[in-house]
Amino acid sequence: MTELQMEVDTNSSLQESVLKEPVPKPQVIYRCKKCRRIVAVEENVVPHEPGKGEECFAWKKRSGNPEHVQCSSIFVEPMKWMQTIHDGLVEEKLLCFGCNGRLGYFNWSGMQCSCGAWVNPAFQLNKSRIDECKSEPNPNLKTETG
Repeated sequence: MTELQMEVDTNSSLQESVLKEPVPKPQVIYRCKKCRRIVAVEENVVPHEPGKGEECFAWKKRSGNPEHVQCSSIFVEPMKWMQTIHDGLVEEKLLCFGCNGRLGYFNWSGMQCSCGAWVNPAFQLNKSRIDECKSEPNPNLKTETG
């Protein structure tokens, strides 16, 4: 094997190992629309299976539109900035810790999403009151667990 062939083999194996490493995907950050404070990140979101739409709602809550409805909010896990949950209340508004603007609502007993699914417990942030931002992950930043 010549020196040039060895160099080509080494370079191709390096490229293969670099390509096999997982490429970090952009992190989704949720910010208050009023003051731009970060209120949640992608890891805080509690996923739920979309419901059957309006047929899941009581008759008086139906709008008459039988189409599948998209979720108008996201559900997150309880976080430190949610002062009202630490006050011992069962249900209350969720206010931004920066500007005191209303971001959503929480209920320890659960609530129904606009898609018809029941989420329990529910810490709901209205999509109309938050901005969804994507940021490139910083490979040099190490996250602490705990």
